[in-house]
Amino acid sequence: MQVQIQALLAAQGGAGGTATGSNAGSHMEVAKPAIFNGEATKVGGFITACRLFLRMKLRGATVEEQVQWVLSYVQGGLADVWKENVMKELESGEIEYESAEEFLTSLRKEFGGGEEESVKAAELRKLEQGGRTMEEFVQEFKQAARGSGYEGRPLVEEFKRGMNGGIRRKLMESENPPNSIEQWYRRAMALDRNWRESRREEERLRGKKEQGGGTPKQEQRQSLP
Repeated sequence: MQVQIQALLAAQGGAGGTATGSNAGSHMEVAKPAIFNGEATKVGGFITACRLFLRMKLRGATVEEQVQWVLSYVQGGLADVWKENVMKELESGEIEYESAEEFLTSLRKEFGGGEEESVKAAELRKLEQGGRTMEEFVQEFKQAARGSGYEGRPLVEEFKRGMNGGIRRKLMESENPPNSIEQWYRRAMALDRNWRESRREEERLRGKKEQGGGTPKQEQRQSLP
């Protein structure tokens, strides 16, 4: 199997001419996934890395070749037993995947299951914005929310809980409070950006006053976070 995979990668990377369309990724360096040993907490990252590599480097390969490539990175512990069973079933024709995505879904179900969801849910419930920008918090929140089982109103409530209180109050007291999670993301990031920009401007003006020898008045500022 390894010989087939190496030959496939060589063929994908050795095409001449300028890469365009679907084979553009063949001339780009793409990180390969880390070896996956069956740990539930690592299945999400492994699948994401595999998806990226398949799209960038192996898009022209057959489904069977793509599945074999993914299996080559499944090693150790119970993962070895599962891989051996899958390979036997593929060779005997007992199973046949219509796409690599279908295979990755079966891998997630096998090793993720309820344990991965519970881990992601616990991670989501612990998230807090703290001193980070709202953009940073939103990206981490989205990553934790994916696969956590949270959606709709419960997801919005977790996001509201984790953000800094000043921004939450400002949005909830607005004339038209956000409703969907995407609205909360977008308006919270905009409000946070405006607040930080306002602080930078105040500090700049205060510095100019101090350099001019005057005694700056103590200005009252509303600290959103």
